[in-house]
Amino acid sequence: MPEPVPELDPRYSDPKATAGDWSRAVDRLKAAELFWLSTVRPDGRPHVTPLIAVWHDGGLHFCTGVEERKAKNLRQNQEVVLTTGANALNEGYDLVIEGAAVRVTDEAKLRAISALYVQKYGPDWEFEVGDRGFISSGGPALVFRVAPRTAFGFAKGDPFGQTRWQFTQ
Repeated sequence: MPEPVPELDPRYSDPKATAGDWSRAVDRLKAAELFWLSTVRPDGRPHVTPLIAVWHDGGLHFCTGVEERKAKNLRQNQEVVLTTGANALNEGYDLVIEGAAVRVTDEAKLRAISALYVQKYGPDWEFEVGDRGFISSGGPALVFRVAPRTAFGFAKGDPFGQTRWQFTQ
């Protein structure tokens, strides 16, 4: 995937701000421990839940139990938003990733993603790969990949700024 061109939005940025670098945003996504996933319920109402995720092959990956609300929502609407950042007003950097959650079923990819979970979150997050997804003590889990279609970065503090990255798919 080619690197997107960053666009600084001057309406929401300090005059001293510069557009954020996508490679730095990816570093932040790789390091982030917690994400918030927004999906859409069948009746159109939003559903938001915290989860963990790993960056691999140009996208964020997360898993969910087959009968969890987010899995049910994704059966009808794959469009999602994943957010992460600092829970502070005047410091840190927030990221918003918009895209489609596409199911991952390839065994080699699932093994790579499983290894990244252990590397990032430790041995409590080791998943067995099987039946086109993960198997854990909680039962089977579906794995999804969200490749960014559009992403936003919000620098907080001095200087504050809003960067938009648009991807071609």
